[in-house]
Amino acid sequence: MIRLTIRQMEYFSALAQTLHFGRAAEFAGVSQPALSAQIAEMEQRLGCALFERGGKAVRLTEDALTIQPRIESILAEIHEVETMARRGRLAMEGRLRLGIIPTVAPYLLPHVLPALKREYPMLRLELREAITGALVEDAINGRIDAFVAALPLDYPGLTAEELFSDRFYLAVPANDPDFISPPVPPESPALERLMLLEEGHCLREQALAVCGSVKPVAMANYGATSLTTLLQMVAHGLGVTLIPEMAAGPARDQRDLKVVPFAEPVPERRICLAWRRNSPRHNECLELARIIRGLQPLLRH
Repeated sequence: MIRLTIRQMEYFSALAQTLHFGRAAEFAGVSQPALSAQIAEMEQRLGCALFERGGKAVRLTEDALTIQPRIESILAEIHEVETMARRGRLAMEGRLRLGIIPTVAPYLLPHVLPALKREYPMLRLELREAITGALVEDAINGRIDAFVAALPLDYPGLTAEELFSDRFYLAVPANDPDFISPPVPPESPALERLMLLEEGHCLREQALAVCGSVKPVAMANYGATSLTTLLQMVAHGLGVTLIPEMAAGPARDQRDLKVVPFAEPVPERRICLAWRRNSPRHNECLELARIIRGLQPLLRH
C-alpha cells in the first residue's frame, strides 16, 4: 500500500503552486534540501516523476497534474478538521490562508501584517496574491480561507464583508498640459489616453466604468500586469491611468508623476473580505475584517 504523509502532500502543494524549490521551501517553512528529500521520497512511493527539473525551471508532469486536485482536496479537508478542533480556544491562531488582489496587496499588507502580529502572535498567515477570479476559485475549493478584493462579488457560495471605500484619482505625467486645472471630469477627452491593466484585473473594469464615455487605449497592446508598471509608463509620457487612493501617496513621491482628483461625485471602489459560506472560520474572518476596517485611516492620502 502506498502511504503518503501529510507533510509530503503539503510540500507537493507548495512546489506545485510556486514551481520553484527555494520559494516552496520558504513557503513551507523548511530548508530546501528537506523539501527536496520529501518530494523525492513521495515520487519513489508513487513510482512516478511528479516534477520536471531543468536548470531553474520546474514543471508538473502529467502524473502530477492528475493527482494535484485530489491532494489539494485532501489538504483542504484536513485544514477544516484542524479548524473545527480549535473552536472554543483562542481565536485567530494557527494557519490562515489569505488571498489578496494585486492592486491592494502592496498598500494594505504593510499595515495588516504588523497589526495581526501584534494582536494575534499565534497566527501564521499564508498569503496568495492573484486576480479576483483565481481567488474566488481558490476560496470555493478550500485552497484559501478568505481573500481581499473589490465588490461586487456575485458568487452565491461566498460571504462578503465590506471593509472600506477607496476613492480613485488619475495619475498623469508631471508636466502634462491637459491636467493643469483639475479636478478632471469623467468625460474629459484627455482620458482617451487612459491605459488599463490586462484582462482579468478588476481595476481594468472599474476604469472602464469610471470613464465609460471615452475610448481608452487597450492595455492588451502593452501587456501591463501591475499598477507599478502602469505608473512607470505614465511617468515616461505614454498615457494616463486610474489609481486608487491607497496607492496615491507612494505615487506622489515619484518625480515624473502627478496625481490629480476627479470632479464630484468622486468615483470609488469598495473593498471587501470574502470567504466561503458556512466556513468553520466564519468568526475568525469577521475578526480579520474588523482589524482591516480599523486600518482605513492609514490608507488615506
